[in-house]
Amino acid sequence: MADQTIETAYGTALASGALRGAVICASNTTGDFTYNLALGSRTLLSGETRPQQLDDILYLASATKLITTICALQCVEDGLLTLTGDVSRFIPELTRQPVLTESGTLEPIAADHPITLEQLLAHTSGAAYDFLVPRLMQWRKENQAPLAEGATRPVEEAFAYPLAFQPGTGWMYGAGLDWAGRIVERVTGMTLGEFVQKRVCAPLGIAADDAQFYPVKGDAVRERLVDLNPDDPKGLGLAVLNGTGEVNKRSRGHFGGHGLFMTGRDYIKVLRSLLANDGKLLRPETVEEMFRNRIGPEAEAGHRATMEGHPAADFFRVGVDPRTKVGYGLSGLLTLEDVEGWYGEGTLTWGGGMTFAWFIDRKNGLCGLGAPQASLPVDVGVVTELKQTFRHDIYRKFADWKKEQQQES
Repeated sequence: MADQTIETAYGTALASGALRGAVICASNTTGDFTYNLALGSRTLLSGETRPQQLDDILYLASATKLITTICALQCVEDGLLTLTGDVSRFIPELTRQPVLTESGTLEPIAADHPITLEQLLAHTSGAAYDFLVPRLMQWRKENQAPLAEGATRPVEEAFAYPLAFQPGTGWMYGAGLDWAGRIVERVTGMTLGEFVQKRVCAPLGIAADDAQFYPVKGDAVRERLVDLNPDDPKGLGLAVLNGTGEVNKRSRGHFGGHGLFMTGRDYIKVLRSLLANDGKLLRPETVEEMFRNRIGPEAEAGHRATMEGHPAADFFRVGVDPRTKVGYGLSGLLTLEDVEGWYGEGTLTWGGGMTFAWFIDRKNGLCGLGAPQASLPVDVGVVTELKQTFRHDIYRKFADWKKEQQQES
């Protein structure tokens, strides 16, 4: 399906019922190339059906992590934090946790391996999601009672379990950005949502109500919420999360790893600001830091093993071929070599849940997001292929546009 056009592949999925709609946006460094497409429709709680719009509000899921990374780096620029300093005084709840070794023993965090902000943003801190590490899952089962029905919990309680490895010595996707979001709150005295409004939305001209952490508030805004439909009356993001909304349902406060809702029209503004390095969100030198590989010598073997052998390796590679050399930047997978006709070396890319994909390719001057809105139950195979179609066909469209520009000049 990656060889198909967006229009053909998405049209077929809509006709089959696997897809309800989609929002796709792309732009180049100068902003003179744009591709904005809204397909399909959505059904309101009232039963009214409306066409999908570019300003519909999407659940970002883990695409929230990019926004939280920007906020944390703004705090570094403000002198409130450093990338490489020990974060123990900001989040002692995490740094007091032991490390659960592969042999099943618990050991304290080594004095020469403190947790840093850099590690939290690059998933090298050891703060892994328990559902991705069987021994952590088993530890929680044996040591923590399940959360009561209807109960909620903040970041500090949601991720109150051991680390998967000594900080800086491995790589595993996890709650680092949730902890980073909590650090932002503690050093600024604002909620993460307030900080996003002030330092991300305002500079880019994004309406305050159009970027909210769960639960989305305001009747006029909720009416534009894609997942507020008969299948998902609470707007939990069920289709994005493959049919389960527990991650939002049980969250209390603003979770920097998964909790943000935003329009595709606005998210592309964030991507393009980083692509153009225009200084609206971050200083040019800080953006350079985002696109630097953060997998150090101690973490390299663990990162490689995870990317090659973990059951979720395909998910971690976000559409990049296993033969392509990759690392990890601040908030996303980083390609370490060119892929012919596609991503350039140094492309930063990630996504959210099953249905959101984004990339920033500074070498080729292109960024984009693809957000297919799946029907329930989610056909993960179809949605995965649709994201890959977006990733590849947008490059073909960009190439065609450049040819047209050359012919006209």
